[in-house]
Amino acid sequence: MKDRQVDLCGQLGCPEDESFPVLEAEDSFSFACSGCGDCCRGREDIVLSGYDLWRICAYLRLPPIIVIRAFCRHYTGANSHMPVVRLRPLHGEKNNCPFLHQNHCAIHDAEPLVCALYPLGQQIELDGTVSYFMQEIDCGGQVVEAKRDDYLARYDIQAREQTDVQWAMACIRLSKRAKELEKCLDEVHMKLVQRALYRALYLDYDWAAPYAPQFEANLARLEHTLKRCETFACTETE
Repeated sequence: MKDRQVDLCGQLGCPEDESFPVLEAEDSFSFACSGCGDCCRGREDIVLSGYDLWRICAYLRLPPIIVIRAFCRHYTGANSHMPVVRLRPLHGEKNNCPFLHQNHCAIHDAEPLVCALYPLGQQIELDGTVSYFMQEIDCGGQVVEAKRDDYLARYDIQAREQTDVQWAMACIRLSKRAKELEKCLDEVHMKLVQRALYRALYLDYDWAAPYAPQFEANLARLEHTLKRCETFACTETE
């Protein structure tokens, strides 16, 4: 699998996802789990948000650049034109998640959203509306039954929902601007844009400080950089 095929949505080329029925707040669902850890094997699509990365950094007490170099891959998504950070599987271990240890997650208290949700999936619409759905799985073992909101509360999903929405909305806006800038800027200047995006979304964070104020401050600095680039791009095309 080539790095560039996996984009921000965690799918190959970000195609339209297969439609799964949306679970309402009081809807019940069930799935079987044997605790084998197979859902953490053969995975090259665990894409991290900036908040996911910050939580892992805080858990490990390491700066973002160290965590990325040790456990992740970083590149520019071919479709989103945005920086993508995803967990790097251990190829010598059947593409296991780097945090899988004896069938258990070594960072369970700071696991990425996609892992905490499993086997549910989350979808955020362009207007910020959040919905959840049941993914198709073929695991065996003990049957787990739960109501949607009870399951989400168990893993504090709803407590972080607004943060996830803010991240998604920011990425949607920034992706559109990156695509427009790429039409006008040369390769050198576009690399500067990508570097600014990468720093604002993933790198410029202190794991010991709250995430939200840092995210807002980073976006403000990024906005200044992007406006300068857009002004330069307009001047070049005149």
